[in-house]
Amino acid sequence: MADLLSPEDRATQLPPLAETGWAAVPGRDAIRKIWKFRGFSEAWGFMSRAALAAERLNHHPEWRNVYNVVDVTLTTHDCRGLSRLDIDLARVMDRFAPEAEIQRDHGEPVTSLCQARTRQA
Repeated sequence: MADLLSPEDRATQLPPLAETGWAAVPGRDAIRKIWKFRGFSEAWGFMSRAALAAERLNHHPEWRNVYNVVDVTLTTHDCRGLSRLDIDLARVMDRFAPEAEIQRDHGEPVTSLCQARTRQA
């Protein structure tokens, strides 16, 4: 079973992740990031690489995909909060998508390219 991050680890490990777009999830001990890719196949490729990494870590994200958008929440269910596994998986996922657009305002609705095109028509 994984252990919750210590206050010291939170102070040193979470700020660098925040710089890359990871943010706290209100009401949960979890972090979230939203990537916007150029298209579905690029988003799917990212998810495939992330899935393989998650399997190696035996730690699986909560995620959602709509066309070019991948919305990921990380928390460790065994310890009911953030653990080292979340930090490790977040770092790996960040390496897989350095060119993707990051939606930093998690309060605004997430819109995929498909939804945006539909609204323009």
